[in-house]
Amino acid sequence: MAAWQGKTLFMTGGSRGIGREIALRFAREGANVVIAAKTDTAHARLPGTVHSVAEEINTAGGRALALVVDARDEAQLVAAIARTVAEFGGIDVLINNAGFLGVTPIAATQTKHYDLMHALNTRAPMITMRECLPHLAASNGQVLNLCPPINLDPGWLGAFAPYTSTKYGMTLLSLGLQQEAGARGVQVRTLWPATLIATAAVGLTAGEAGLAVSRKPSIMADAAYALLNEREHFGAEVCWLDETALRHVGVSEFDHYANDPSQLANIQRDFYIGTF
Repeated sequence: MAAWQGKTLFMTGGSRGIGREIALRFAREGANVVIAAKTDTAHARLPGTVHSVAEEINTAGGRALALVVDARDEAQLVAAIARTVAEFGGIDVLINNAGFLGVTPIAATQTKHYDLMHALNTRAPMITMRECLPHLAASNGQVLNLCPPINLDPGWLGAFAPYTSTKYGMTLLSLGLQQEAGARGVQVRTLWPATLIATAAVGLTAGEAGLAVSRKPSIMADAAYALLNEREHFGAEVCWLDETALRHVGVSEFDHYANDPSQLANIQRDFYIGTF
């Protein structure tokens, strides 16, 4: 029997990039994986839909439920969680993966873009955590939020504070929920890459040069699996980097994650890691 057979993961986003890799990693272990994402039809520059990932999940050995959901819409999120429970009987893991990347300083940030960042990066995770909490408490469940450790280096704060404020808000919610729900058996963790990751978002903002000095999304999937599959091994610490989590379970070699092996020596550290 596969390690995660009969266990159910509810994920926001996941039609591509890191979310897709995490979904497939757990599918290979037999999990039920719910993809609650907005992408119903393929985009010319952003391949992948909830339906294509659902097919991949089923092929990999999991059971998929594809739900077209705009994470900005509370009613859609609530309905998707209810549909998940009706389909699979409960929720064992919530993964908040949906988000919006905005790399502009305050002076250049349009209100509509800040509203989008706040809606996806902070508001949606609060709603999903609240709505999933009764089901997670019933299953000794876990939450994994993709958000960074809080780094108050002035350089990062000055670089793109609007985005930073919404992602740090997600981190604070994670730390708060662990205090609030830990006694009910719910474990909350956050995960963030130590380097750039080769996703469509990085490609759009940093181009081919950025993708060349990135790691593959599979490193985040492997780290997510380690955190969720060996929860007792990670103690009380909430915030983890992919490298740190993998080292914690004995992984010490990361070269194979390089998106472009010829650029192995130039892999770029990610936002918020170290000083600006």
